Amino acid sequence: MGQGSIAAGTFIGFLLLMTLCWIPFIGPFIAGIVAGLIARGALRGFTAGFLAGITGAIILGLALAILGGLIRGLIGAIVGWILGFGVAFTALITVAIICALGGLFGGLIRR
Repeated sequence: MGQGSIAAGTFIGFLLLMTLCWIPFIGPFIAGIVAGLIARGALRGFTAGFLAGITGAIILGLALAILGGLIRGLIGAIVGWILGFGVAFTALITVAIICALGGLFGGLIRR
């Protein structure tokens, strides 16, 4: 059995996370499972799921900062960066951990 790709698992997990993020807890878990299935192996699946969750948090944080700057200028950009940091931190605690646990589960399924 060959090893899967952590990068491919992260990318597909991220895309699936952006698609299913509206479903609380279940969406990130499913995205993590898929990332783990692609990455193959418990540690590799955990890593791919965690990176997919963190990538989603960073993209969302940057989007908030850019949109805040476009809508309200400098003050909006500052508020956007603060909100972006808050969202990234919250996503680290919730979405990234749930994705990582799903990745661990998916990696255990497909070794």
